[in-house]
Amino acid sequence: MTTKSIPKWYAKGLLFENCNCQLICPAHVSFKQNCTHERCTGYWAIRFNEGAYGDIPLDGLCVVILYDTPQRMYEGGWTEALFLDESADACQKEALDTILKGGAGGPWQILARFVGTWLETRTVAFNFKDEGRIKSLTVNGLFETRIEALRGSNPNDQATLENLYNTIHGPTHTLARGFSRCIDQGYSLSTEGTHAIYSNFSWNGP
Repeated sequence: MTTKSIPKWYAKGLLFENCNCQLICPAHVSFKQNCTHERCTGYWAIRFNEGAYGDIPLDGLCVVILYDTPQRMYEGGWTEALFLDESADACQKEALDTILKGGAGGPWQILARFVGTWLETRTVAFNFKDEGRIKSLTVNGLFETRIEALRGSNPNDQATLENLYNTIHGPTHTLARGFSRCIDQGYSLSTEGTHAIYSNFSWNGP
């Protein structure tokens, strides 16, 4: 697909993540920093509040991107897998696959340069809940995650990072702890109170 054949697209919504690093994952600040363990395993979860790929709407869809990377993520050779929302139609699934595998420009094209292996894409039924400080998402029998925001200096506020450059996150990153489980073909994830972050994103391309 050439750049000229890629439609204009945009997306806005919620992005949250959890990996096996201690708080805060060093790679969230820079891919050139060593992560906590020899392998960094985690996910990015996306809830599209609004968006369109050309004339294909993306509103209301969810996606999970699982990843397994070297300790220094900048070295590349990542393994990734997509879980796509079963409520998406064929055109929407193709649009999401194109965007998130870097084929439509925007921030995911930058991250795609580090991916060496894509595992089989799965279409699943998501159960997503946004309860303010707590975000949770489950896929029955396959994947479950729950992240909870860290309190700020005021118990009613959340601890945040501001003005930190990050390819896919929005400008305000809310710090959290994550609890996740996933066992899938070629991939496994188990975390307990480790690095988690969420933000409101805004992307576009190509």
